[in-house]
Amino acid sequence: MDILTEALGSMRTGNPTSVRTEGRAPWGLRLPPVAGAGFHVVLHGTCWLIPLECAGNDEPIALSPGDVVFLRDGRGHILADHPSTPAAPERPDQYRPSTPIGTVTLGGDGPRTSLLCGNYHLDQGRPHPMLRQLPEVVHLSTGQGRHPELTAAVQLLGAELENPRLGSTGIVPALIDSLLLYILRAWFEDQPVVAAAGWAAALSDCAVAPALAAIHETPSTPWTVESLASRVGLSRAAFARRFTALVGEPPMAYLTRWRLTTAARLLRESEAPLTTIATRAGYGSEYAFAKAFKREFGQAPGGYRRDTRAAPAA
Repeated sequence: MDILTEALGSMRTGNPTSVRTEGRAPWGLRLPPVAGAGFHVVLHGTCWLIPLECAGNDEPIALSPGDVVFLRDGRGHILADHPSTPAAPERPDQYRPSTPIGTVTLGGDGPRTSLLCGNYHLDQGRPHPMLRQLPEVVHLSTGQGRHPELTAAVQLLGAELENPRLGSTGIVPALIDSLLLYILRAWFEDQPVVAAAGWAAALSDCAVAPALAAIHETPSTPWTVESLASRVGLSRAAFARRFTALVGEPPMAYLTRWRLTTAARLLRESEAPLTTIATRAGYGSEYAFAKAFKREFGQAPGGYRRDTRAAPAA
């Protein structure tokens, strides 16, 4: 069971959106907060990212060709050729339609910088704890043998945007969608193996990782702390301590979270009746499911389904 893919899938509320930004020095662009998570890929040239209201990370970040930035909460920030360059809000008249995505052009006649900028539509109201453990700004450098898959994705994106050909309209959105998984994989794999806590450690732990996989694969199974501990060869107490230390919450609390997250996704994306969803989420009756769902989401499952279906698609 691919826990990273499952966790992100549970948060998605729409397809990623993106625009190509072409700047010639001097240029500066103030970007407002977005619903979800923001990202930037430097395709050509250099620039600076200045985070705004990002706790613990308010220093300008120098970006080079191939660099990727992921803004976990979609916080507002500035992109500029230099930290001292004044930044203006993005204007509609800067947007120029093109294939396969639109382009924002700005600046003067100095050195050129080309970026792919956009956001992933994720439900930040109920983020998966895996995502919450990321820093607010993730900065990854590609090339020189680091993160080869992420490097390849960036290079493919650059090639398709520089020279659109037959199929580019379908290829570029698919690459942007895959980019999120490559970004998060690279970050988690960069974390020290000796980390005492956190999801980076949990996903590689010989006891916690298979327990998480079991919960994700079959949330309908009547799991208990004892059955999960037995599955990974630990005592009940030792397993509970280890799971809680790495994941950040006890096994049964995480199981409940994932069951209700699974149910919410089924309510949004399927026409399955509530009885079926209750069973697939591990509840013995529709009543027990509805009670647990309302406690967690603040509304009954039927109301949640109507509201999410009525909301405009991202």
